[in-house]
Amino acid sequence: MRAAVLHTPGDAPAFAEHPDPAAVAGWSTVRVTAAPIVPLDLLAASGTSYFGRPAVPYVPGVQGVGVVEESAAHAPGTRVWFATSAGMAPGDGSLGERCAVRDADLVPVDADLPDPHLAALGLSAVAAWRILADRARLRPGETVLVLGAGGAVGQASVGAAGVLGAGRVVAVCRSEEAQRRAGELGADAVVPLSGDVDSLTARFQDACNGRADVVVDPVFGTAATAASRVLGEGGRLVNLGGASGDVAEFSSAVLRSRSAEVLGYTNNALTPAERAETLGVVAGHAAGGRIAVAHEVLPMAAVTEAWQRQAAGAAGARLVLTP
Repeated sequence: MRAAVLHTPGDAPAFAEHPDPAAVAGWSTVRVTAAPIVPLDLLAASGTSYFGRPAVPYVPGVQGVGVVEESAAHAPGTRVWFATSAGMAPGDGSLGERCAVRDADLVPVDADLPDPHLAALGLSAVAAWRILADRARLRPGETVLVLGAGGAVGQASVGAAGVLGAGRVVAVCRSEEAQRRAGELGADAVVPLSGDVDSLTARFQDACNGRADVVVDPVFGTAATAASRVLGEGGRLVNLGGASGDVAEFSSAVLRSRSAEVLGYTNNALTPAERAETLGVVAGHAAGGRIAVAHEVLPMAAVTEAWQRQAAGAAGARLVLTP
C-alpha cells in the first residue's frame, strides 16, 4: 500500500510504499478514507517525548475514518472512526491507504457527515463535549469562556456550549481569522488573546458581563491566570492542555472566596464505551450544523508538506488527508 512513512524521528514522513497491515485476532483492517494530522502525531514522532523514541519505520496517525474490510467485530463495509497508538507503541497508524485497528478502538458512525469533517472533529470534539457536559457540569443559562477558541477543541467547545444550553459563550482567539470563525460558530462575544494579565482580565470580565461560570482551557499560562480571576461563585475552570505554557498563577483568596474549582481533563480517562457514545453524540450535532471544526482536505501524497505546515504552526485549520 501507499502510506506516510516516517524513517527518522523528528523528520517529516514521506509518501511511499509500505507493507499492508496483517489481520490478527482482536484486530480489524480498515480502508482509510480520511485521517487528520494532530499535535499528538508530531509529539509521538519527535523521538523526544515522554513516549520514548518510536520504532521506525512506521506510519503515523492516531485518528482516522474509514470502512471496515476484515473484522470479527463489525461487518465489512461498516463506516468507522478509529484510534491508534502509532508512535506511542509499535505499529502503524491512520496515514495510509489501510490500517490495522484494535476492535475496541473502532467506533461505527452513521451520522450524515462527510468523512473529512468527522476526521477533523475526532477526539477534539469528544474532549469539548465531555469537559462541558461532565467535568464542568455545565448548567443551562451559564456563561462559558472558551480559551484557545481558534484550535480544534476550542472551536468544538463553542458549538457544544450552545447545544448544551449555555446562556452566553465568549471565545478567546489570537488571529483575526480565528476570531471571525468563532463568531460564525455562535460565540456571543470574541476577545483577542493579547496583552498582559490585567488587560486580559478586564476584557474577559467585560465580555462575560462580570463573571464566567465555566472556563474551557486548552492553553493555560497567562490566559488561564486571567480567566481564573473572573470565575463567579462556584465557577469551574477545566484545563486540558498547555499550548501557552505549563504554568499559571491562581489566587488562593479568589478561589476560596468564590468556592471555585480548577480541574484537569484527559480523554485517556474515558472508557472505549464512553468515547464511542460521545463521538456519536458529537457527530449527530455536527451533521445538524451545530458543532464544527474548520479543516483543509489534502491528498495523502502531500503529507510531507502538510506535516511541515503543522509543525511550523502554519496550518490555519485542521489538516485532513485523504488517500
